[in-house]
Amino acid sequence: MPEIIIYTAVRCPYCTMAKRLFERKGATYTEIDIDSRPGLREEVMEKTRRRTVPQIYIGDRHIGGFDDLQAMDMRKQLDPLLQA
Repeated sequence: MPEIIIYTAVRCPYCTMAKRLFERKGATYTEIDIDSRPGLREEVMEKTRRRTVPQIYIGDRHIGGFDDLQAMDMRKQLDPLLQA
């Protein structure tokens, strides 16, 4: 299973939903709270070109946010990616 990284923020319902989706799939992930380190939020925004959380990476692939992750799952594209 590829490494999964989720950039999150405190009290983010979409972050919680993304983590729960991965948990239902039996996938482990690394959660990084962007508010825990000064400058990390700006670093993530520059890297992803997005201002929202969660920002999700599966391996080297930037998935996007929860809506993107959920859409990928609904199109049956998430499970093969998790198995790679």
